[in-house]
Amino acid sequence: MLTNRKGLAMTSSTPGKTMLINHFLINDEWYLVDLPGYGYARRGKENRKKLQQIIEDYVLEREALTSLFVLVDSRHEPQKIDLEFMEWLGENGVPFSIIFTKGDKQGSVKLQQNVDTYKQKLLETWEELPPVFVTSSEKKMGREELLEYIDKVNRMLY
Repeated sequence: MLTNRKGLAMTSSTPGKTMLINHFLINDEWYLVDLPGYGYARRGKENRKKLQQIIEDYVLEREALTSLFVLVDSRHEPQKIDLEFMEWLGENGVPFSIIFTKGDKQGSVKLQQNVDTYKQKLLETWEELPPVFVTSSEKKMGREELLEYIDKVNRMLY
């Protein structure tokens, strides 16, 4: 959605199958890195542990990491694995934002209720919320806001 190139990032119809880290050079200036999804429960215990190690190593060892986007399906209630991952990011000082996906898959009232519920759950343990964006890849919802945020983060660095 961010690059306006459908099919750029490979996805599988089977959730949790992709175990690759993909790097995309954007405008010859910065990288967008697609990490594998960590939350799919049907992976075997060994695969989940391996995946956790891949993600943790990448996130903690990457000096040039400026912001991590945690993608959360806006149709679901706060999931324990997502909350634990965000807690881990906070404990390790990793800057992140929450990107609610599939914002077009429900009515605007239900969407706002779900996002608000998530924020309320986070505020039980967080003093301040990270940046939050609501997106839809099909409708390009939130695209401009997210690109502006990325531009702002990149300008702060250079």
